[in-house]
Amino acid sequence: MAKRERVVRMSVELPLWRALTGYRVLTMIYAVLLAIFGKDNLGRERFERPWVAVAYLVFLCVWTLATLPKVRSAANCTKRFLGADLVVALTGILLTPLADVDSQSFDGPTLPSIWTAGAVLAFAIKGGWRWAAFASTFVAAANIIQRGEPSRDTYHNVLLVWVASIAIGYVVEVARASERTLARALEIEAATRERERLARDIHDSVLQVLAMVQRRGTAIGGEAADLGRMAGEQEVALRTLVSSGLVPPTRVSEDAAEGAVVRTVEIDEEEGPADQTPCDLRALLAPHAGSRTSFAEPGAPVLLPAASARELAAAVSAALDNVRVHAGPDAQAWILVEDEPDEVIVTVRDDGPGIPEGRLAQAEGEGRLGVALSIRGRLRDLGGTAELISVPGQGCEVELKVPKAPKVSRGKAGTAR
Repeated sequence: MAKRERVVRMSVELPLWRALTGYRVLTMIYAVLLAIFGKDNLGRERFERPWVAVAYLVFLCVWTLATLPKVRSAANCTKRFLGADLVVALTGILLTPLADVDSQSFDGPTLPSIWTAGAVLAFAIKGGWRWAAFASTFVAAANIIQRGEPSRDTYHNVLLVWVASIAIGYVVEVARASERTLARALEIEAATRERERLARDIHDSVLQVLAMVQRRGTAIGGEAADLGRMAGEQEVALRTLVSSGLVPPTRVSEDAAEGAVVRTVEIDEEEGPADQTPCDLRALLAPHAGSRTSFAEPGAPVLLPAASARELAAAVSAALDNVRVHAGPDAQAWILVEDEPDEVIVTVRDDGPGIPEGRLAQAEGEGRLGVALSIRGRLRDLGGTAELISVPGQGCEVELKVPKAPKVSRGKAGTAR
């Protein structure tokens, strides 16, 4: 099995920065075209001092294009840049009466026009609604000062920018919180899947050996009985550890600059060439056949990816272990393999006493996770299902279904940054 590190980066605000970059460029072009072709309300040229407008708009174009890298991400958009950007917007608003003497008499556009909203939106995306309220308040004050005698439309436009920027800032804060919650959920899921994988391996190896030592030691007696007793104590302790959790909690980055990052170590069953090679499932199940285990299979090979075939065979082995332990030494077991067009079905049936109602839930609470992890857990990771049918006094039947092209990916949570 090959391991590789997988980094999942989630950033809901990255598209907002891209949109802001485009908005600044488009509104810069709009401000220039408005100055060139715009007329006042009487059809006359707007500017009594055109050199003021030209000087400012040239500076605005240079500033906008030079600072495009600053508005590509939260990390690049520093507080110093935000302050300078706001000063550029406020300067353009306050210079408007100097370039256009009649601007205070008519509700015409300012020199930067709607480019000013981009400076406020940068505050909103970077720092949330409080930063947006701070920047939009300065813009509102500058617009009121520039008008001299502001009209109802002036107050309406100022209020609209103020409310819209605060709303966008609030949405950004909510999106960041949701992003961190999702990242935490993904890491918890990865940690849980890795814990289940480790628990399955322990159940199929160490716990089975300890249980066997306990039974044999008790049967032999003497010093072997003491050894069996200690093995039983260690089995209980290990089952408790497995059921309580083997993977420590992880931390998710709260770095607002690049978004939440989930770093996992992924055990990729599909990566190695050996795991991609088709494997005949019959060869893995045939060794289970014996005097008390009947094995029925198709006459043709039952091909599955090697990793899937191994996991399915391990689930069958776990089911047969349960038959030997719980159905008694005289129980008969049957293994039936069915090769369907899209899936492989393996049925394990016995003629034991069956499973009492509620016993599986009780066993899982005691840390006995053979059915929950070694059987159902494996099939879930393969994209398949495991159904257990049991009637007291009539035996037990386990039906395992595995798709022929499963997606196997079990992750181990690592560190987030």
